[in-house]
Amino acid sequence: MSSAELPPRTPIKRRLPRPSEIRPLLKLQAPDLSARRRRLASAHTIEDLRRAALKQVPRSVFDYVDGGAEQEISIARSRVAFQGVEFHPRVLRDVSDVDTSVEILGGPSALPLVLAPTGFTRMMNHEGEIAVARAAARAGLPYTLSTMGTTDLEDVRDAAPEARQWFQLYLWKDRAASEALIARAEAAAYEALVLTVDTPVGGARMRDVRNGLTVPPALTPRTLAGMARRPGWWINVLTTEPLTFAALNSFDGTVEQMIAKMFDPTAGPEDLRWLRETWPRKLVIKGVQSVEDAKALVDLGADALVLSNHGGRQLDRAPTPLRLLPDVVAAVGDRCEVMIDTGVRTGADLVTAKAMGASAAMIGRAYLYGLMAGGEPGVDRALGILRAEFTRTLQLLGVTRAEDLGPAHVTLH
Repeated sequence: MSSAELPPRTPIKRRLPRPSEIRPLLKLQAPDLSARRRRLASAHTIEDLRRAALKQVPRSVFDYVDGGAEQEISIARSRVAFQGVEFHPRVLRDVSDVDTSVEILGGPSALPLVLAPTGFTRMMNHEGEIAVARAAARAGLPYTLSTMGTTDLEDVRDAAPEARQWFQLYLWKDRAASEALIARAEAAAYEALVLTVDTPVGGARMRDVRNGLTVPPALTPRTLAGMARRPGWWINVLTTEPLTFAALNSFDGTVEQMIAKMFDPTAGPEDLRWLRETWPRKLVIKGVQSVEDAKALVDLGADALVLSNHGGRQLDRAPTPLRLLPDVVAAVGDRCEVMIDTGVRTGADLVTAKAMGASAAMIGRAYLYGLMAGGEPGVDRALGILRAEFTRTLQLLGVTRAEDLGPAHVTLH
């Protein structure tokens, strides 16, 4: 039919809307006067929190969290690995009620998720480790306090007395200092010790080198100029307790210098045997990057392993933990628990890790973005985002129990 043969267009009739039709469309609310609440309410993903964090803290602090070693290839590969996963959903399943809980190291957890140890946490936000521990307790998740933490381990324990708390340890050149820390952790009822083994020396974190990051941050002309851009952060730093390390003597220098001075590059299997004899509770070894080491560490008494390249912050081009996971689970999964970290940013990543055989995934950057963006409520927001994403992914997969996830649900390309 040609355009000349088309029937004439019927004019659209218009009318004035009735008040009863407009009233349901009005969603007027009183403005929230809290900038922090507005900021967190507008964050719907961990990446949103990352962008918000960048606007709240000095660039050197953000870069310490966000960056990796050398060319940052390891962290990029870890994200690519998670992005390459293909899910295999089943349909026509009743997923109205989903159980996201799992068992980790013999205890309950609301998600297959552990909050990883992070150093210098009060540098990111003055509320620091206590804020993270409280948020983890509310979420029903284990929290791991770092040896390089900025709050006394006893104070963190007291802030969340009912929470599941683990303590992360580096083997120092000063073995007596390590032994004293272990005794304190045992007395404070930390349920697990997490030994990090991938730091015989510090990685070359080039963002920190270029920023000249020190702990605590030095008042240089550059940082003084930065005060004008992030005055709230500086006010909090300068008006709260000085930023020091809770588990070691004061140190004035760069992060790299501190690691070189303290950490022991001579540590070997005999040190792990000593630790296994000294520590009476669960022992987790973090930083495993090969099947051969996994077998050896289980033989030495590890209760759990964390496949980790330290968030891409130590050896660049290190193995990607997610790709290593199936082989390690096949080799030692019947003798110990296997966890994973590096590159975990979404609830779908948690689903992937669990389906591929991990008992849990660890996050560090993800909750630190929330902490930098909004303190303790920001950590709550980060954990809430991950919970919602994890639950929704289970439902869309047709899975009603987190413990039912398995290799049939994922393919890693």
